[in-house]
Amino acid sequence: MSEIKFGTDGWRAVISDDFTFDNVRVVAQAIADFVKSRKSDIYRKRSLAVGYDTRFLSKKYAEMVSEILAANGIKVVLSDRVCSTPSVGLCISSGKMTGGVMITASHNPPQYNGIKYKNFSGGSAGSEIIDDIEKRLFKNPPKSMPVDEAVKKGIVGKENFMARQVQVVRKYADMRLLGKARLKVLVDSMNGTGARYMEDILKGTPIKLDFIYADSNPSFNGRAPEPNEKHLKELMALVKKGKYDMGIATDGDSDRVGIVDEKGRMLTGHKVMALLLVCLFEHRKMKGDIVQTVCGTGLIDRMAGEYGVKVYETPVGFKYICDMMVKKDILIGGEETGGIGFKGYIPERDGFLSALLIMELMASRKQKLSEILSDLDQKYGKFVYEREDILFDASKRKKLLSGLKKKPLKKVLGKDVVRVNDSDGYKFILGDGTWLLLRLSGTEPKLRVYSETPSRKRSLEYIAFGKKYAFGLMK
Repeated sequence: MSEIKFGTDGWRAVISDDFTFDNVRVVAQAIADFVKSRKSDIYRKRSLAVGYDTRFLSKKYAEMVSEILAANGIKVVLSDRVCSTPSVGLCISSGKMTGGVMITASHNPPQYNGIKYKNFSGGSAGSEIIDDIEKRLFKNPPKSMPVDEAVKKGIVGKENFMARQVQVVRKYADMRLLGKARLKVLVDSMNGTGARYMEDILKGTPIKLDFIYADSNPSFNGRAPEPNEKHLKELMALVKKGKYDMGIATDGDSDRVGIVDEKGRMLTGHKVMALLLVCLFEHRKMKGDIVQTVCGTGLIDRMAGEYGVKVYETPVGFKYICDMMVKKDILIGGEETGGIGFKGYIPERDGFLSALLIMELMASRKQKLSEILSDLDQKYGKFVYEREDILFDASKRKKLLSGLKKKPLKKVLGKDVVRVNDSDGYKFILGDGTWLLLRLSGTEPKLRVYSETPSRKRSLEYIAFGKKYAFGLMK
């Protein structure tokens, strides 16, 4: 049981270490057993969508999962090509299917692969479903039916998931407005599932697209396909040098987006979410509340106060945001890493749609990206977010968590802590609204230290203070 553990967004592990053919079979059988155990109408239909990304052996793993599901009497729609995570969700939603499986390790380094389970809404499955699947691991020996045989019997069918996603994204976006946007955009697909699909989405518009790393490469050219400043130095430099209006990057499974302004500056996920909120609330005149994670930004709180809407806060993991989007009237829900979902779409992140809505905002306001960002700073004040990930021995997790609980911070750099949020990690909130958060990753062996203050210098000082505090607890 210890070698298969689901984290904040599915199960991820190192290929040929814990992510083995045998363990993939075990997880697939547990998913099949879970589906068969449920009695509601949506589960009686017993149909799952299965997709896969560009990682090593992902197609083989997807076929293996399909073979086991088919042998258990569960109908499967298998992607006929590499596809994004949101495309699996759209397949589930449009076909009113029971759920789905995506073979991906998202933004993790190349040596990882993983399995995400999606529920009937097309979004991330909640803890109740994941816990149920986990408890079924190793309970029954995996059944199997060769995929070719399952196709012949009509149990497994194949579809082009990406064609549907292109169509749905174009329908959601304001293509009339984008048809007037004479933007020059550089896209870094990070060798993931994004490929050159932005061309298909923006077909017929005057927007000029250039691409880097649009080919499929399981090694991701030696970087993790995570759209952050560390991995997008080349995109940032090329945007500035080539006088592009913006740069776009999508992560390995294209549910997250990274945005670079025309000056070659990387936007935080917080700023991306703020821009998208402006697009939906001010430009589109849409209504609804907001949900963000515990490492969300005070900027969103301040904007929500002006708009007169509520902000909900969840632990890290889009499954929590998805759950809120299903239960409440949510306009926008997002993570600090650039994964954002929207009202009127499936409750799932979509990097393509996020990028299109940013372009839509630029077109509607007829402003450069840096100008819109400057307007936000002037109106709401500066919110500078920083994060540092530190490799952390999993065997020391309990000691750190115990220390945080027994010796929580009373002050941060001389300022009083007025509130502690321990819903996911330990977030120390100061009287001036600045904060420091220490949290163990649910997908990697890492300690994450986060902060937000009005300046980069101060935020980095908070990070340094937090690291010293954390490692002091380990002595």
